[in-house]
Amino acid sequence: MYAASSVRSEATVEKRSPKSHMRRGLFDRFLNRLAKGKGTQTKPEDNFADEHDVFEKQVGRHKPESLDNLCRTTKFSKKELKTMYRGFKQECPCGIANEDTFRIIYSQFFPQGDSTAYAHYVFNAFDKDKNGSLSFEEFVMALSMLSRGSVEDKLQWIFSLYDINGDGVVSKGEFLQVVTSIYGMMGSNTDPPINEHSVHEHIARIYERASHFSNEPLSMSQFVGLCQSNDHFLSAIHVFDTQM
Repeated sequence: MYAASSVRSEATVEKRSPKSHMRRGLFDRFLNRLAKGKGTQTKPEDNFADEHDVFEKQVGRHKPESLDNLCRTTKFSKKELKTMYRGFKQECPCGIANEDTFRIIYSQFFPQGDSTAYAHYVFNAFDKDKNGSLSFEEFVMALSMLSRGSVEDKLQWIFSLYDINGDGVVSKGEFLQVVTSIYGMMGSNTDPPINEHSVHEHIARIYERASHFSNEPLSMSQFVGLCQSNDHFLSAIHVFDTQM
């Protein structure tokens, strides 16, 4: 539900055997965890407004927007927002997620690797105002775009993940940093094990499939255009539905 299923990304590890217990997409699993929590059951008749009132009375807690406002500004139903609010509140009792929240969740998925760098890049893409925190509203706005937006919306978000310094272009060095962080997080979850050569080989494939741009940085329009017109380039970028 939450993965951008029509768009491939998150650096697929080509020609590597997937572990049988890691079948779901990496990004899909992360978003489901943050949106649904750890699986604690909540009665379906529980009222969002009641939860909101209790939540905002707690000292130092972020006050989320009303359910009606969120329905208007996202593409989610009230029922979906209630489910996501409960999950988000379970993972982030203070009503705010930060980079460490992302790191902890990813580290639970990949205990054999180091998720620090990748969590930083993903959080940076979500944190549009760059204030170091992510409210429930910001989370569901991004999630709405990723799961219900157009293909171009999703590709623009992927671009923002790779555009680490926010200068409007993605350089070969930025591709290398993000892909390296993904491989580093996966750790021993790949067979055969990943080494530095694997990472550079992956970056070489990305630029091989965008050959007419050579080693030049890619603008957002170039990146989106390549993904929409070149399936080989898109499969090399492959972010959301990585199968492991």
